[in-house]
Amino acid sequence: MIETLVRTEIVAAVAIITLDSPDNRNALSSVLVAQLQAALAGAASDDAVRAVVLTHTGGTFCAGGDLKEALGRGLSPEEATAEGTQAMIELMGTMLETPKPVIAVANGHVRAGGFGLLGAADIALAGPKATFALTESRLGLAPSMISLVLVPKMSARASGRYFLTGETFTPDQAEEFGVVSRALGSAADLDAELDSICEGVRRSSPQGLAVSKALTAAGVLAEFRASAQARAAESAALFASDDAREGMTAFLSKRKPSWDVSAS
Repeated sequence: MIETLVRTEIVAAVAIITLDSPDNRNALSSVLVAQLQAALAGAASDDAVRAVVLTHTGGTFCAGGDLKEALGRGLSPEEATAEGTQAMIELMGTMLETPKPVIAVANGHVRAGGFGLLGAADIALAGPKATFALTESRLGLAPSMISLVLVPKMSARASGRYFLTGETFTPDQAEEFGVVSRALGSAADLDAELDSICEGVRRSSPQGLAVSKALTAAGVLAEFRASAQARAAESAALFASDDAREGMTAFLSKRKPSWDVSAS
């Protein structure tokens, strides 16, 4: 029996899609990705739905790809990486191309592919429990795929620091950097902000929403289509590298990788 990892509820013309795999930090396993794609497609084709809210249960919004699950299905590391990369491309593409507004709500940790979901959303909200860190460089990797939707929205100075250092940053900093639209100081404020946005969407016509979204997403979508496969190839090469093997081995062994010359 396949476990339900993504749940959808229609509330007053809004499809609330919830990532519900908290024990796995809402990692993008093959099952979760398939269910999320189905939920997004269902919302896009439902004339009664005006907008999509993407949210989560547990303390992590999304931890990114689930290599462990892919390897457990018998895939090689190279096959698992390629599958995860393609899944990320398709998810971000679906979110960018759907004619309905997508509102992401993160009140937990955002890592790796979680940034791709935030970046592909039209509006992103962060609650007080959210934390953000782009730690790929510490593993011998780079945020190649998520850069397609994150770099156009994140300030150049912020990406120039946090892509490189892997430091954790706060919800307020995420708002300042352009990673999220608003950071809210309490769960009640987060709910109120989401309600306000959804009410604004409900006042808009489907045609008005679709064309307005197309206007605001055009630049990101054009670059996404032009560069997705190049970034996928880059990601595959990084995962196959000696640095990545050392980084992942060190991470799993809870030791410093060989290149780490930090004092801490």
